Amino acid sequence: MSKKKAAATPGPAINIGISDKDRSAIAQGLSRLLADTYTLYLTTHNFHWNVTGPMFNSLHAMFMAQYTELWNAVDPIAERIRSLGHAAPGSYAQFAKLSSLPDAPTEPPKALEMVRILMEGHEGAARTARSLFPLVDKASDEPSADLLTQRLTVHEQTAWMLRSLLED
Repeated sequence: MSKKKAAATPGPAINIGISDKDRSAIAQGLSRLLADTYTLYLTTHNFHWNVTGPMFNSLHAMFMAQYTELWNAVDPIAERIRSLGHAAPGSYAQFAKLSSLPDAPTEPPKALEMVRILMEGHEGAARTARSLFPLVDKASDEPSADLLTQRLTVHEQTAWMLRSLLED
C-alpha cells in the first residue's frame, strides 16, 4: 500500500471543522477503500462474464447484482474524498498501488473458486473500511463514518452470502 499523501486540490481554504492533517489522512484511507471497491467491481464483472458450469444462471445473476452495487458505491466514496478537499484516484495504476486486493486472475477460475475469491475480496474491503473508523471517530467525521458503515454492511453481508455457497 502506498503511504503517499492524497493530493489536495487547489482552491479556497476548507474550513469544515476537520483539520487539514485529518482530512488528508481520511482521504488517503478512503482512497484505499475506493481502490478496493473498484478492484472488486472489476473482478466481479469479469467473473459475471466468465462463469461456467451447473451454477451458471444463479452465479451470473448474483455477480451482476454484486458488480452493480459496487459500481454504484465508487461514486460516493470518490465524492467524499473530493468533499475533504483531495483528488480521488482514478487510474488502474493508482488503484493497483492502493488496493489491498489482488487483481482478477488472468485465466477464469472454476465457479466455486470465483465465489471464494469474491468472498475474500469483500472481507478485505470490510477490513479496509473498518480500519478507518478510529481516524474518522477522532476527527468527528460523521459523513465518512456513515459511508464506512454502509460499506461495511454491504461487504459483510455479501461475504456471508458467498461463504454460504462454499459450505458443504
